[in-house]
Amino acid sequence: MDDSSLPPGFRFHPTDEELVAYYLTRKVADSAFVAKAITVVDLNRCEPWDLP
Repeated sequence: MDDSSLPPGFRFHPTDEELVAYYLTRKVADSAFVAKAITVVDLNRCEPWDLP
């Protein structure tokens, strides 16, 4: 993820409706869909304190 594209102090706090309508629907429909504020992390490979 390119953090420089997000403004300083950016706070990601979507509503449930925004998550379903925007992110999840598009993620399922298009495997190439990328959301800058949401990253995919394999939780089994990271320690909690090492999460991005």
